[in-house]
Amino acid sequence: MDIPLQFEHGLVSLWLARRDADWWVDKLYDFAGELGATVVRTSISRTVIDVNRDPSGASLYPGQATTELCPTTSFDGEPLYVAGAEPDSHSKAERTALYFQPYHDALAAEVARLRERHPAIVLYDCHSIRSRIPRLFPGELPHLNIGTNGGASCAPALSTAVRSACEASAFSCITDGRFKGGYITRRYGRPAEGVHALQMELACRGYLHEEQTPVQPGSWPPPYQADHAFPLRSVLQRVLVTCVSFAESRGGALPRRESW
Repeated sequence: MDIPLQFEHGLVSLWLARRDADWWVDKLYDFAGELGATVVRTSISRTVIDVNRDPSGASLYPGQATTELCPTTSFDGEPLYVAGAEPDSHSKAERTALYFQPYHDALAAEVARLRERHPAIVLYDCHSIRSRIPRLFPGELPHLNIGTNGGASCAPALSTAVRSACEASAFSCITDGRFKGGYITRRYGRPAEGVHALQMELACRGYLHEEQTPVQPGSWPPPYQADHAFPLRSVLQRVLVTCVSFAESRGGALPRRESW
């Protein structure tokens, strides 16, 4: 997770600033190209700027704990910056211009390109998060968390098919639970216009050796081990095949968005 030198100033620690990343999602989904998916990704740390947050500052989950466009706290609520060193309006504008806007320009261009060629496309938004974060959700998060913004970001047939692919596995799943889809799902999902978007938030224990105790420097993130990740990766392959099949049934294609 990249943190450019000019944005390291004032951070409590680089480890804490990188701890809440979507770890190894690139390795977990590296089969996507073989299915014909295109990929738009960013390597910038979400501590610098979170490309899945509303740039207006509006909360995606009113009344629930969350983090900002330029986060000042970790998912657990710990300060990311020493007091007084939080990003000011100038720094936020700089980060938006350098990273947020170019990312969304690229994503919007790819959606538009594919939509011109196909009557329907699927945007599949990849994320992962630690399984236990009491500030954000009680208990242990299901392995597979499908977000469709309450059904507004994609056709019911797509969300139902994806849910069925997940339920056929040994992993727990839920649709529109704690995570209903972030800014990307909500911004680009326009099923009436042929753009079907959904978010997949994975609990890290599904593919990593995640400890039950709070993670510590030196043990987090754990290395990616293909044999441990294989069962969940196989489910995700079926999920993406399901998305491709849905798009093809409507004469479409599958763009794929990632962040890690």
